[in-house]
Amino acid sequence: MFKAVFVKFSHDLGIDLGTTNTLVYVRGKGIIINQPSVVAINTKTDRILAVGDEARKMLGKTPPHIIVSKPLVNGIISDFEVTEKMLKYFIDQVHRQAYSVLSRPRVVIGIPLEITEVEKKAVEDAALSAGAREVFLVEEPMAAAIGARLPIQEAVGNMVVDIGGGTTQIAVMSLGGVVASKSLPIGGDEFNVDIIQYVRDKFNLYIGEMTAEEIKIKIGSVIYEDRGLEMEVRGRDVLSGLPRINKISSAHIREAIFKPIRTIIENIKYTVENTPPELVSEIYERGILLTGGGALFRGLPDLIKEETKIPTQVLDDPLTSVVRGAGIILEDLEGLSNILVPTMKD
Repeated sequence: MFKAVFVKFSHDLGIDLGTTNTLVYVRGKGIIINQPSVVAINTKTDRILAVGDEARKMLGKTPPHIIVSKPLVNGIISDFEVTEKMLKYFIDQVHRQAYSVLSRPRVVIGIPLEITEVEKKAVEDAALSAGAREVFLVEEPMAAAIGARLPIQEAVGNMVVDIGGGTTQIAVMSLGGVVASKSLPIGGDEFNVDIIQYVRDKFNLYIGEMTAEEIKIKIGSVIYEDRGLEMEVRGRDVLSGLPRINKISSAHIREAIFKPIRTIIENIKYTVENTPPELVSEIYERGILLTGGGALFRGLPDLIKEETKIPTQVLDDPLTSVVRGAGIILEDLEGLSNILVPTMKD
C-alpha cells in the first residue's frame, strides 16, 4: 500500500553526483537541475545558507563563520552530512509541488570506477538518508556510453574517456561490462590549481579558483595555435599586495596544464595496451570518445589522436552524458539491470 503511495507522489531520478556539478534527470521530464556541488554553511547556527549556484558565488568571499564546502573530492564523498543535505535539497526541489513527506523516489546514481565498498556505501546511504526509496548505482563511463547511445550490450569495443571535475576515468566496454579501465585523481579542479600556481610563479600574481576556472574555459588549449587566445586577468600582486591586471594567453595555459594532460594521455595508452587485441581493432575503427568538462579543452581530441593513432572525438553535450545515461537506465531498469553495480541490498 505505502509503496503504491510513494510511486504516485514521487519522481524517479537519475543523478550525476560530480565533484564540480550535480545534475538531476527526472523520469519523463529530462534534466531539470544542473548546479555546482557546493554548499554554504553558517557555523554559528550550523544551518545551510545556500546550495549550488548561490553557494558558488560565495567562494573566496565569506567571513570566518561561513564555510563554503565542496563535499565531494575526486568523485568521492568527503563530507557525508553535507552531501546528504545537498542531495535532500535537490530532491526536495524536484518534489516541491508534491507532498514532501511522501516523496520517496527511486534513484540511479553514477559512481567513479575503482571506488571501495565503503565509498560505494557512503553514496548509497547519503541518497537513502536524503529521501530516496531505492538506490541503484552505475559506473560513470558506462552511464556516459549509454547516454551517447553506444551499443554497450553488444560484442563490440567502446572506449570512453570521462574527464570530470575530480577524476579522469578511462574505460573499454563490451557486452555490458568494463573490460579494461584506469581511474586517475585528475580533473578540472587540478587544472585550476595548476593554472593558479603557474600564474603565481610566472607573473607574481595571486588569482582565485573562480578566476582560474574562467581562464580555463575562455582560453584553455592543449595544442599550438597560430592565432592564440588572450585575456586580461585581475589578481593581487605577490610583492606589493595590491591589485594588478595581467594579460595571459592560451600558450601559457597549455604550459600550465602540460603535466596532467600528459598523464591522461599516457594512461589512455596504458589502457589500450591492456585491452584484448580483438577489441583494440574495433576501438581503432570506432574511435575514442571523450566526455566530461575536460573534453572541451581546445585541441584535446587532435592531441589524443596524434599520440595514440586512434580517431578521437567529443560526445555530443559531454557535460550531461552521464546523467542522460542514468535517465535512460531509469526508463528501462529491468532491461539494463545487468550493467548496474551491486549495492548493499543486493
